[in-house]
Amino acid sequence: MLGTMKPTNSITKTISHKLKNISRTPLSSSSIPKEKVDCLVIGAGVVGIAVAKELSVKHGREVLVVDSAPTFGTGTSSRNSEVIHAGIYYPPNSLKAFFCVRGKELLYKYCKDHEVPHKQIGKLIVANGLSEIPKLSALMTRGIQNGVESLTMMDSYEAMTLEPELQCLKALWSPSSGIVDSHSLMLSLVGEAESHGTTFSYNTAVIGGHIEGNEIQIHVSGSNAIANWNGRSELDSELILVPKLVVNSAGLSAPAIAKRMKGLPNGIIPASHYARGCYFTLSNTKSPFKHLIYPIPEVGGLGVHVTLDLNGQVKFGPDVEWIEGIHDIPSFLNMFDYSVREDRAKQFYPAIRKYYPGLKDGSLEPGYAGIRPKLSGPEEGSTDFVVQGEDIHGISGLVNLFGIESPGLTSCMAIAEHVAAKLLK
Repeated sequence: MLGTMKPTNSITKTISHKLKNISRTPLSSSSIPKEKVDCLVIGAGVVGIAVAKELSVKHGREVLVVDSAPTFGTGTSSRNSEVIHAGIYYPPNSLKAFFCVRGKELLYKYCKDHEVPHKQIGKLIVANGLSEIPKLSALMTRGIQNGVESLTMMDSYEAMTLEPELQCLKALWSPSSGIVDSHSLMLSLVGEAESHGTTFSYNTAVIGGHIEGNEIQIHVSGSNAIANWNGRSELDSELILVPKLVVNSAGLSAPAIAKRMKGLPNGIIPASHYARGCYFTLSNTKSPFKHLIYPIPEVGGLGVHVTLDLNGQVKFGPDVEWIEGIHDIPSFLNMFDYSVREDRAKQFYPAIRKYYPGLKDGSLEPGYAGIRPKLSGPEEGSTDFVVQGEDIHGISGLVNLFGIESPGLTSCMAIAEHVAAKLLK
């Protein structure tokens, strides 16, 4: 029998207690303890946190966020360029275009209202060859179609006056682009959500689920239990959560979790592809740039670009390295390879010198790496965000978020608005 609805703090204490004390002997489905919850968000990345904040602050719902990591934002949300994108790159009428433009507006306002460190420093997208100039013009046209304001095409003199270390033939100036401290943003969103009753349960991994009658039942286990899994025996859930609403916002592992939900048609779950991107930092020198500098986009990414953090440190990246996926269980624990090999710098120097010829040998140091949760592979072209609700999979109260790569950080609050509207219509 399911218990009556409990206050969120009580639910979390119950989850923590049960995950620590449940016997490790295999459990039959009938003997696994169950807990009712109102809204369940799977994944405490920036999008999951924003969804939790939206549901609790704007709509007064009781929200439980579960994540297999020891804290929030340990995956893609903390391994990116921390750029507030304007909305230039994405096909008109796409979710990426809409969410980016709307999200930028919401993000700047939120950061200002909540004193989250950020800066609207602007971006130059540069063309360094004659063949790239039509591509730059096409980006400007696309940005205008998407509602990006104040875009300006600059000749080389104008751009290089703005940035004396830059070399280019033409540049597209985007004044509304900026940077944000992603950790401070997530910390603020977590605080907002918690102050309105949201609870975060870390070290709690979702390993699957099933549909029983008209209820979604989500199987969870302590992260330690699945970290010690032998890879052969059946993985047992230690607790079943029975939520009214579920948002699968698990980032890199969102498709793997969806595939483990019995009753969800496999045919509607997109294939996963993974593109690792490495960053290198500029050592022992003052920043040569005051603005973001981007080359023409490449397949799989936006090219090795210049990013500044709020302390003025220069980062170059990310590149694109297509990697094999991993088994679903390791993906639940974010056991991807985030190492940055020093020899990858050999590919960075010529890419950067196309627009920054003054880059000195030996000045790049390994920074960090992130992995894009992509829905298309090499040479397949870009794909849109996938926000999958009942109209697609037929299950009431469930939204799956797939392929939330860039501009996911910029879009987080717009995605949250959309998800809440979809669930609460």
